[in-house]
Amino acid sequence: MTVFRKRWDSAPSDFFAVEAAGLRWLGAAGGAPVVDVIEVEQDHIGVERLQPVPPSREDAAEFGRGLARTHAAGAAAFGQGPDGWDGDGYIGRQRLSLRPDDRWGRFYAEQRMLPYARAARDLDHLTVRQLAPIERLAERIAAGEFDDDRPPARIHGDLWSGNLIGTGHGIVLIDPAAHGGHGITDLAMLALFGAPHLDTILAAYAEAAELPAGWRELIGLHQLHPLLVHAVSHGPSYGSEAAAIAIRYLAA
Repeated sequence: MTVFRKRWDSAPSDFFAVEAAGLRWLGAAGGAPVVDVIEVEQDHIGVERLQPVPPSREDAAEFGRGLARTHAAGAAAFGQGPDGWDGDGYIGRQRLSLRPDDRWGRFYAEQRMLPYARAARDLDHLTVRQLAPIERLAERIAAGEFDDDRPPARIHGDLWSGNLIGTGHGIVLIDPAAHGGHGITDLAMLALFGAPHLDTILAAYAEAAELPAGWRELIGLHQLHPLLVHAVSHGPSYGSEAAAIAIRYLAA
């Protein structure tokens, strides 16, 4: 087995450790394939080197079903980090709060929306006027308006297409921000940034996970977190998109 080493010389002491913990936790679910962790040091993580190939539609369908199994393996709470992990995590190179909560809405508003929205405002990547509808929607989410009876899912947390690697043995997950969340959050990030055979992945997942009718209407809510994260790191256009989504849900 050859090793791919991802390095960051000035990485915080826990940066690669929590990534490794997340990969192992996702892999233990027995669902979607996850890259094998070979070594972990403060300045790098070593994983199995994958040989990318374009995924087929069959690969996409199997990935969707596998992701549903991964999510169904569950987590102890919303916001809960990987088993055995104590502390926060990262999404990209930004800190990601991992504080357990028994309610999805409160967790999502307080740990996934507002910290990044306010950080974007402080960077002038989100105006005060744009922040206002995001904060109003966060109040409704925190109050439980969009909660359902689905238990915490074991989610990847940073599921854009670059973290899905097609191989000769199917689609493999890399680079997670793993935690207990809502399964639609992973689907929403895929839908936000696109993925090969996206419709096949979503349809296979929805059938396997027995998602209720109308679940696609919630995708925008779950895209607010990655949009706000990107508003901090990539600029105002993402903040504008997040504000537009918030206004749409407030008007519904």
